[in-house]
Amino acid sequence: MRRDWWAPLTGVAFVALLIISFAVGGEPPDAKEGAREIVSHYEDNKGAIQIGAALSVLAASLFVWFGATLRDALRDPGGNDGIAPAVLFAGTIITAVGAAIDAMVPFAMAEAADDGVDPNAFVSLQALWDNDFFPLALGVALFLLASGLSILRRGILPRWMGFIAVTLGVLGFTPVGWIAFMAGGIWVIAVSIMLTLRNRAGGAGAAGDATTADLAGPGPEAPQPVGVTR
Repeated sequence: MRRDWWAPLTGVAFVALLIISFAVGGEPPDAKEGAREIVSHYEDNKGAIQIGAALSVLAASLFVWFGATLRDALRDPGGNDGIAPAVLFAGTIITAVGAAIDAMVPFAMAEAADDGVDPNAFVSLQALWDNDFFPLALGVALFLLASGLSILRRGILPRWMGFIAVTLGVLGFTPVGWIAFMAGGIWVIAVSIMLTLRNRAGGAGAAGDATTADLAGPGPEAPQPVGVTR
């Protein structure tokens, strides 16, 4: 059993912590609802909003960890894995940066709500937060699409998991990309569990040893007795 068999479980922890951050932070009013209501929301819920923002950033860090774990699992030891594993990891980085930006805006608004800042500024910031999903959408779409292609190529996970990821990744670039975000969380949990069970069973190590032996080639031939010819 691998010593880091638990590493894929960061995917499960990511989804769980993300859900908790949403529950704690709550849903802010829309920018159309006016400055007074927006300012009141951030004044009345300052602590919860800032805790929720901090939890979402922590969840994003777990997603990066999971992305690194998945990238390593899908790499071909022979170096024939193409660029897909690198792209899936890049997708987690983009997603994490997008999540940090998404958390920074409400955190700052909650901090400034009782500082006498012009209420109209809150309307502008709220409008920005309502539409700052592009980095998140891009990161999630790249992560799912590249993960699916890697699974289909390497075959260490069921191929249907690869097809689902590719489908969700393509959906992520469409106006219904929110489906990819929602279903992607379920996909991450499933992959986390599959990889963890595989690691505990020693499948990764066995596969790696076999591949290394294949790459090393046949061992040296035994010396022939003197005078013996083939």
